[in-house]
Amino acid sequence: MREEKEKSPASSLVELVVIVAVALGLALGIQAFLVKPYQIPSESMVPTLTVGQRVLVNRIGERFSTPEVGSVMVFHPPASATGDQDGFSGEDTQCGARQPDGAACAKPVSRRSDDNFIKRVVGGPGDTIAVVDGHVVRNGKRQTERFIQESCATGAPADFPTAIRIPAGHWFMMGDNRECSEDSRFWGPVPEKWIIGGAFATYWPPKRVGLL
Repeated sequence: MREEKEKSPASSLVELVVIVAVALGLALGIQAFLVKPYQIPSESMVPTLTVGQRVLVNRIGERFSTPEVGSVMVFHPPASATGDQDGFSGEDTQCGARQPDGAACAKPVSRRSDDNFIKRVVGGPGDTIAVVDGHVVRNGKRQTERFIQESCATGAPADFPTAIRIPAGHWFMMGDNRECSEDSRFWGPVPEKWIIGGAFATYWPPKRVGLL
């Protein structure tokens, strides 16, 4: 029986480098195309998600299906939502504050931010949306939203009783912490192509591990 040759230190080092490179490549590929981790940056999704909590986002699912009302999504907001308005024309800017007729912002904009936001889908293409007492009224029916935060110490009521219609190919996003959330009410509906994916699970902190 032939004895196996003992590997040289150089050969072992090359093998280790190749294994590490393949592992990193797989990890980056999974993050780029399948699942991406995301850390919650603000209080806008309390009580569902708290500051610093970490979630997993399904990136591939959005390539083959459309968002569902009620889903928690990570997406790119309009660039003006993050204060980046340099070089924008008037049509590129956000609606701004409350509209004169008491309606939320229905105007899509053409420029997106490179930042990521996380909110809940409350309406899709063709839906009519109003907000009364912090609750969404979708297509004339007040929605059952047990997940929302009823009050916010630093916020103010942001009701928009006049219904707007969401344009084709766009989705209306709102935070669960309604009085402490800057969302589609103020900067408009989000084009489907700006949606990164749906948050489906939380993995940190340990006491909040689970599916969303």
